[in-house]
Amino acid sequence: MAVMTKQTGVTPSNGHKQCSFRSSVLRTPFNRVLLWTCTACFFWPGDSFAGEAVLPQGKDQAAIESSYFPDRVHEFVWRNWNAVAPAKLAKLLGASVQDIIAMAESMGLPPVDTIPPEMRTRGYITLIRRNWHLLPYEQLLELLEMTPERLAFMLREEDFLWIKLGSLKPKCEPLRYRAPDEAARRRAAEIRLVVEKDFGKEICSPGEPRFAFVRQLSKPLGVFSPPKPCEHPPVSLRFVYSYLAVYGDPLLNPKLDPYPDGFLERLASVGVNGVWLHVVLRDLAPGGSAFPEFGIGHKQRLANLRALVQRAKRYGVGVYLYMNEPRAMPESFFKNRPEMRGVRDGEFTALCTSHPAVRQWMEDALAHVFREVPDLGGVYAITASENLTNCASHGGWRSCERCKARTDTDIIAEVGAVLEAGVHRGNPKANVILSDWGWKHHGDAVDIITRLPKSVWLMSVSEWNLPIERGGIKTKVGEYAISAVGPGPRALQHWKAATQAGIKPAAEIQFNNTCEVASIPHLPVMDLVAEHIHNLVPSKLEGMLIGWTMGGHPSPNFELAKRLNQTPAPNVETVLDALAQERFGPEGAPHARKAWTLASNAYRQYPFHISVVYTSPVQWGPANPLYPSKTGYRATMWGIPYDDLDRWRGPYPPDVFATQFEKMVQEWNPGIAELRLAVKKTPPNRRKEVQADLRFAEAAAIHFQAVANQSRFVIARDALAKDPKTLSPEQRRHFQAEIKRCLESEIALARQLWTLVREDSRIGFEPSCHYFYLPLDLVEKVVNCRWLLKHFGE
Repeated sequence: MAVMTKQTGVTPSNGHKQCSFRSSVLRTPFNRVLLWTCTACFFWPGDSFAGEAVLPQGKDQAAIESSYFPDRVHEFVWRNWNAVAPAKLAKLLGASVQDIIAMAESMGLPPVDTIPPEMRTRGYITLIRRNWHLLPYEQLLELLEMTPERLAFMLREEDFLWIKLGSLKPKCEPLRYRAPDEAARRRAAEIRLVVEKDFGKEICSPGEPRFAFVRQLSKPLGVFSPPKPCEHPPVSLRFVYSYLAVYGDPLLNPKLDPYPDGFLERLASVGVNGVWLHVVLRDLAPGGSAFPEFGIGHKQRLANLRALVQRAKRYGVGVYLYMNEPRAMPESFFKNRPEMRGVRDGEFTALCTSHPAVRQWMEDALAHVFREVPDLGGVYAITASENLTNCASHGGWRSCERCKARTDTDIIAEVGAVLEAGVHRGNPKANVILSDWGWKHHGDAVDIITRLPKSVWLMSVSEWNLPIERGGIKTKVGEYAISAVGPGPRALQHWKAATQAGIKPAAEIQFNNTCEVASIPHLPVMDLVAEHIHNLVPSKLEGMLIGWTMGGHPSPNFELAKRLNQTPAPNVETVLDALAQERFGPEGAPHARKAWTLASNAYRQYPFHISVVYTSPVQWGPANPLYPSKTGYRATMWGIPYDDLDRWRGPYPPDVFATQFEKMVQEWNPGIAELRLAVKKTPPNRRKEVQADLRFAEAAAIHFQAVANQSRFVIARDALAKDPKTLSPEQRRHFQAEIKRCLESEIALARQLWTLVREDSRIGFEPSCHYFYLPLDLVEKVVNCRWLLKHFGE
């Protein structure tokens, strides 16, 4: 039964976006993951759903219990240790603080440490995920110090969080403390022995606090000298999203500033000259007579936006507004304006852009924003995103009375024209960048491009539709992919059409990381980055979006892109050599160059597919637990992988899938050896920075090997679970040996990664998912595997 609670008719901050819980959000082959992808609305007084918040339940399915813990209370204490204060854990369980500390000590957990305050503001998704199978909603709300309304809102609107959690809340009985019985005490003692044996006294030594990178990247560099720009750079704009981003409404709450000065300095120093910020247009401008309810708080938001724009300008960085407009509204919004009602999708209805009043409001609102904040760099708009906007944005325009006689080309081109007219009425110098994402269901959209205003830019994902073959399996790229070097056929076709139409072409491309492994800030695959940039030269691009929600960390990869952005195009090998020399010194540079090439070649083996990058344990590495039997849970999109090998692998057969990750590691590890030599020979004053490069490379290899291990474990486990008559004695011995090998490898990997993550708080983090794992999750994995070794008869 869903949890329900009454709410007064209060309108939440307009900066929050709301989405219906609907399976169709995953209907496209490329599901654009972003911080605010859900259908936008805000509650209106009088709405039928404004007076209650419903915490969704989904399918009725029992929570997973981890058998290697004495009981669920011990598991809860472990999972939240040094992530939530012991006093809060005690209150929730009905125990004393000493009871909780004693339970932690009985399992060998380290002493109580200071809880980073950012865990509540930047890590709450981590807390939700790690307690999803442990606490019922009532206790989860208590742990998070959150109202039901706020949690319901969060699950609905924050980057598909409900879908990331599997679109169901596991059934959990309330947790209550009781003194451990003899069996529980005995098992806790066994866990303590495992911790002591595998981690020793090091378990008690403090590592770098989680979120330490926020303070490190926010700290000003000192005296800032803007980098000297190329006199005529071929790519004039390189813009990214913030690695320090947080949910909420930063223009209404400046404390949520995603672009502190130190971070802007660091971005500018590696050639980034633009940043993007998500906004909802109705929050930034009054709605006039047509929409008097729009614009609440817009003056304060614009004042804060002006301040951000001026700060960024000091570092040569322009601010771009990311938009999906006009945003859909609840059906009740159209009660007194039925003539503006467009197509309906779930709980929400489009503001029909075929109605002149809607187009006029959009144009006037944009003109107002760009007139009030004259130094804005421009707007970056996706007009067919997962957010329902115009009636053609989700392909259903024929169900709209005004749009059914038109084509999707008519509608989308018209929206582009309105965006251009409004922005340039406010500031003729601002850039209007339109993405072709979603146009014509990601197909040929040349007819739209040729009807766009000549002053806009046309942006396309570079590697889209690129044919690849991995392990003998042919497929196509349908997401950002560094492992597959573009450009692909769709982008080339669209850029050519744009150029012929007098429109500036631009690319969406990633240089640091992608969903292939987003929990590591950047990868040492410089040859792949350089090759992709070199391949783009003939297209004469005007701009590049080089950081979606992941990939916005200042990096040597960005520095490489900056150095290759010259006229005439420099020699790629010369630039790579020079960068290695500057970063690693003359003795370390040759080894760094070898490392980059080896890692790049290894990465080409990545078994790319949308299912692999979204549902496999590649983001978790060895932190993903293993199970003695099938859990019955489906892997979720960028949430919890469970043991769902069939979903992890996409089109790849199980053995091919595991083999491809093993091939990557086999070819990647020699690169790590070279990188270790490079770091060792780097001058002392530069060594700290390049040691991070090495940690990231080592962490990546661990993640890749863990995917292979876990895949082969599931294959062997499921084979042994079949009717014994179907396996010969030799086959049974083979699978038993395979399980033992995988578990022992996972133990070693978890131990290695534990050391790395304690040295660097960035490993395991991604801005829209927060921490996929914390250091103690890797200790738990060792406990998990030791228990499984006994379970399967070590």
